[in-house]
Amino acid sequence: MGCFTFIKVMMILFNLAIFLGGGTLLGVGIWVKVDGESFLDIFGALSSSVLQVVNVAYLLIVIGAILLVIGFLGCYGAQKESKCLLMMFFSVVLIIFIVEVAAAVVALVFTGLAETLLTGLVTPLLKDKYGVDATFTHIWNVTMTEVHCCGLNNYTDFDDSYFYKKYNSYPRQCCGDTVEICNGTLAAEKAVNGCFPQILEEIRTNAGVVGGVAAGIAALEIAAMAVAMYLYCRLDEK
Repeated sequence: MGCFTFIKVMMILFNLAIFLGGGTLLGVGIWVKVDGESFLDIFGALSSSVLQVVNVAYLLIVIGAILLVIGFLGCYGAQKESKCLLMMFFSVVLIIFIVEVAAAVVALVFTGLAETLLTGLVTPLLKDKYGVDATFTHIWNVTMTEVHCCGLNNYTDFDDSYFYKKYNSYPRQCCGDTVEICNGTLAAEKAVNGCFPQILEEIRTNAGVVGGVAAGIAALEIAAMAVAMYLYCRLDEK
């Protein structure tokens, strides 16, 4: 087996795995969107992770769809020896790589900006959907209970929310989960931390693991782009 054929086969198998992984994530994302409570019942131990703060379903669906596209372009492009598909594969991976680098820089250098953006995204959801959407409420209740936090930043995230207007109370987790009625005075006295600072602390504690995973993903992306460009250039010689 020549070098070109070997690399072509490896490219096909690698991207086939990406395609199948993307399909799996897409399926799980749809499952979470349709029946999030049963997902939490099965994977309850994961409820304290970062993914519980954002909309897990949409995140998994987007990532799964992107992986499906990348896997298809790489696998089919290598199999058919299509320069067009290989260049599209290279371009998509390059764009994702640039976005990841930019996101990492923002997260490391502009942590305050990242917090502001996340607050602007999540806080309105808390005000509008907590106590209204059963799945959303359940996810946040489990998260706040297991992480021992309240809201994204603190109890004030629930000011003027649907929940507060209806019950004239904050979620009981904002008072240490020790009372049924959590008023503003008690919430201020307990001063339970928000979930965002707790998650940041967890990420800092596991910074080595996070950095290692990020470096591994970056290395795979660079290797994928290099292989795609190698196949692209060799096709001119055939």
